[in-house]
Amino acid sequence: MTDTSITGGATAARADLDRAAAFDRVAPSRISWGAVFAGVALALTVQFALNLLGVGAGAAVIDPGTSDNPGAAAFSIAGGLWYVASGLIGAFVGGYVASRLSGHAAKTVGGLHGLTTWAATTLVILYLLTTSVGALVGGAFSGLASVIGGVGGAASSAVQAAAPSIAAMNPLQQIETEVREAAAGQDPEALRSGAVAAVQAVLTGDPAKADEARTRAAEALARAQNISPDQARAQIGQYEERYRATVAEAKSQAQAAAVTTAKVVSRGALLGFLALALAALAAWLGGAAGATRPTRRV
Repeated sequence: MTDTSITGGATAARADLDRAAAFDRVAPSRISWGAVFAGVALALTVQFALNLLGVGAGAAVIDPGTSDNPGAAAFSIAGGLWYVASGLIGAFVGGYVASRLSGHAAKTVGGLHGLTTWAATTLVILYLLTTSVGALVGGAFSGLASVIGGVGGAASSAVQAAAPSIAAMNPLQQIETEVREAAAGQDPEALRSGAVAAVQAVLTGDPAKADEARTRAAEALARAQNISPDQARAQIGQYEERYRATVAEAKSQAQAAAVTTAKVVSRGALLGFLALALAALAAWLGGAAGATRPTRRV
């Protein structure tokens, strides 16, 4: 005697498998945009909530009444790690939901739905951060804003830190002030101005005519300060040495600032790429995990 219940259950299970296989054969690459949009909404919401949780936890650690608080570097590292973790979780959840709602049984198609959800979510976050609409979300996505803005900000800070010291090293202005102060009250303004112009010609003029310029500068400086030509030549030599040393130091600081800027930009870009790549992987895994399975009925 044949058990019709078992036979009927096996037939129904085979029918479910056939329908799922037929669906994937007919439209294996058909994307469900409704499922993708749902995944994007879930991914954004999860990231929003986790970032708010991170902000609250970080604020709770700070005690304004004491100086025993974590340093800025520790907060920056912890905030970056928390943002990356929230992005991975959001990407996985969004990919899983998009894949599940798409109804596809193939893991590859589910993973592609998750990857598409990750791409759309990334574009939405970038839009929110680069337009006035971003003011509505406040600091919820401040982690990515710090990654994007921190690269340029840190590079700009490195240049600005070196700029004041470089600007303060104006050797021509310092030498001009010394020449004018040394001649004050002894000679007319015309002699002082002539001496300044002659010294500047020595420092910034054509090296091929340096000897001739030194002779004229020594004569002008001697008349302006009422000193001997030999003393004037020795003073001009000191001005030249100081000028060359100051210019070399300014160039060294500018080169150091440029190297620091390049390192900051490179490091920030690589870290941002790594975070996005990990989020894409999480979205793919979430999509593959969310692929639907036909139900077997026995």
